Amino acid sequence: MVTSLASGSGSQAFPDEVRTHTALHVLKGAVVRVLGESSLWTASTYVSGKHGRLTVTCSAKPSDEQVKEIEVLANKKISENLRVEVKTMPRSDAEKTYGNIIYDLFPVPPEVRELTLVIIHDTGGSIWNINACNKEHLPTTGFIGKIIIEKPRFRASKKLLEIPFDISP
Repeated sequence: MVTSLASGSGSQAFPDEVRTHTALHVLKGAVVRVLGESSLWTASTYVSGKHGRLTVTCSAKPSDEQVKEIEVLANKKISENLRVEVKTMPRSDAEKTYGNIIYDLFPVPPEVRELTLVIIHDTGGSIWNINACNKEHLPTTGFIGKIIIEKPRFRASKKLLEIPFDISP
């Protein structure tokens, strides 16, 4: 399904998977800010239509209040219509400039010499989220809609937190 959304100079259409995938990056930024550096590493992601799941490292089960805070903060960043920049650069330059924060737990093969980075710019010029990612993304967070977090699952034995969510509309 494709959702049409109005944008400054006209109407653009974005597939739900693109909206949901971009939502993963916004959600990840909120998770790290609420739960801290122990949740910096993404273990896996899943996107199907308007449903997504972000799995991150996590040292302890978050409280219901923390989960709500993540959802509120993510939706605040969506409403701020943050700029999403996609840029390709040599891997060595990307690592020198941004460090290992661009990576997740699943490795990029060593033969990959050029990375596509997705940078969500926060208000004030700082970076909300940055990741090496070769998927398609929205131009701004305002096209996502709203993130609705479902019941997270904490897997204590693996120290992983699975956060399922939907986007609306």
